[in-house]
Amino acid sequence: MRLAAGVRGASRLMLKAMPLDTDSNEGECSMLKAGLTSVTFRCLSPPEIVDLVVKAGIGAIEWGGDVHVPPGDLAAAAQVKAMMTDHGLVTSSYGSYYRVCSAGNPPFQAVLDTAVELGVPTIRVWAGRKASADADEAYRQKFKAETLRIAESAEAAGLDIAFEYHLDTLTDTEASARRVLRECDRENIKTYWQPLAGDSLSESGKRLEAVLPRLSNLHVFHCIVTDSGKERRSLAEGRDAWQKYFSLVEAHGGERYALIEFVSGESRQQFLDDAETLKDLIAYVEGRRPEFA
Repeated sequence: MRLAAGVRGASRLMLKAMPLDTDSNEGECSMLKAGLTSVTFRCLSPPEIVDLVVKAGIGAIEWGGDVHVPPGDLAAAAQVKAMMTDHGLVTSSYGSYYRVCSAGNPPFQAVLDTAVELGVPTIRVWAGRKASADADEAYRQKFKAETLRIAESAEAAGLDIAFEYHLDTLTDTEASARRVLRECDRENIKTYWQPLAGDSLSESGKRLEAVLPRLSNLHVFHCIVTDSGKERRSLAEGRDAWQKYFSLVEAHGGERYALIEFVSGESRQQFLDDAETLKDLIAYVEGRRPEFA
């Protein structure tokens, strides 16, 4: 099924935003869909990425705005959209690097026009360049005003915006992420989620639970923190953690993409292995596979 910009309702893979204190959506069928974010392979061309995703047997790509589909390059967006259609793939989202309340952004209209050309339901944006601990009230109010402005523009085109869940932004703590979503209270404002470096399994689970009512998509990877910094590892090594995360998402209900981001050594073969792990994990938590060993 192709997703067209400007269309709301059952044909769009989206969740209706709910207050942060809303209980889980019992009875809804979770459909986690496996995909890749293109920035995992910045060195590859769009045709190479499409071929790799087809080989992996997954169905979606989040196209990044820094290399593969720059904001305002509507010709590139149209070419990518045609490739995706030809291969029966879905563009889950436009991974922009627009940072709310920050200097150096492209015009949001250029980002929006590119997303519309791609035919996506969601634009990923970043929650500023300032850690929540360093954000004063004036900054937060400015952030809120800009977020609501760009969300209104996106809404007019039938799109959602969703924040990157990342350190050194306003989504870097559970409390700050909840506050951002509470204050930016529009139906089409959501957030991604990913585990943050250094968090325990318990801490990561609590962060995920806090944003579930407004969760858009997930960035999927497995990293460990060593004395020399973060080290990317195979997704299979993070199986137990991701089984817990996906189970939380499945219990809440709704449709979302689980997008592989970062693979060990930027290896194509590791990506193919991780894609198999991801598909197995999704099948297991949704009850379509009795065992996952």
